[in-house]
Amino acid sequence: MDAKKIIMDKDGVRRALTRIAHEIVERNKGTRGLVLVGIEAKGVPLARRLAQYIGEFEGTGLPVGRLDITRYRDDLDRVRKKEKAGTHVPVPIQDQKVILVDDVLFTGRSVRAAMDALMDIGRPSVIQLAVLIDRGHRELPIRPDFVGKNVPTSRRENIAVRLQEEGGQDEVLILGK
Repeated sequence: MDAKKIIMDKDGVRRALTRIAHEIVERNKGTRGLVLVGIEAKGVPLARRLAQYIGEFEGTGLPVGRLDITRYRDDLDRVRKKEKAGTHVPVPIQDQKVILVDDVLFTGRSVRAAMDALMDIGRPSVIQLAVLIDRGHRELPIRPDFVGKNVPTSRRENIAVRLQEEGGQDEVLILGK
């Protein structure tokens, strides 16, 4: 039987995202030139929330985009993936500071694919990475700039992020075997 353990509840998710939002503004010395881009699927609502939090305490809106990395994955021969809603970034990213947002950082391969997809759109001045959960086990030299929570896991465990935008309540679980 699979075991599951809640590692972040609704309040924990809110606190982590609020902290990340403040760190993004602080590191970038404000919001000028910032564009938030969520990796489909769960990075998109997280990017929207970060933009909302930043807007609340900075008094300014930020553009939020979504990135479908399906065509850029390096495991398409092993995994049958269907393209999602497509990529849409509402402003040019050329010479902008792009904050790439995802729910869980694991091997780094999805982030690599996302960077390739971004470069096909334009050349940002910088790409920074914000993740809700960093679970380790990197296969590529990729490191997040902003992390909600570091959660060491075994390779047999999985992390499940459930969001209110999906019709549930915010929580992060470890699913083990």
